[in-house]
Amino acid sequence: MPKKQTLFIIVGSAARQSANLQLAEYFARLNAGQFELTLFNDLKTLPHFDPDLSADAPPEAIVRFRNEIEKADGILISTPEYVFSIPSGLKNAIEWCVSTTVFSGKPTGLITASANGQKGHEELKLIMKTVMARFTDETTLLIQGIKGKINEEGGITDSRTKEALAKFSAAFSQLVKMPVPDNV
Repeated sequence: MPKKQTLFIIVGSAARQSANLQLAEYFARLNAGQFELTLFNDLKTLPHFDPDLSADAPPEAIVRFRNEIEKADGILISTPEYVFSIPSGLKNAIEWCVSTTVFSGKPTGLITASANGQKGHEELKLIMKTVMARFTDETTLLIQGIKGKINEEGGITDSRTKEALAKFSAAFSQLVKMPVPDNV
């Protein structure tokens, strides 16, 4: 039996029981037989970005975080929008990776689930394009009004959202299985 591909899932919310954590867990349940999954829900434990340390002397927590990204076959980010932007903890984590190539060519799925989320989703795509993550329109998903589409147990209660997540999941799975282009 072939080895399962690995996914590193980053939850962008600072809240312990966020809708984005529930979405990440839903995605994990949906894909448990297909991927080996590692969920990271501790962005607030990472130290504040320090460009003087980033390249030559990153803190151990950052080394571990970067290693998880590097060794994964794919990355999934599920995040809310905070004040028309991505959460500061998520931005901080990505900033620690800018001086590296850990995201370069890495198959990436991007979910923004929030009340509105449009500006945060656009920003997330721009940032991930800047760090050269590999994603497509089909591996990005904006879920607006998430609080009314998910229940306390993490079940998706909206049929359109459930269908969108299934399509996203299939497209993301295909992207992870594709070979990395040589020019990356």
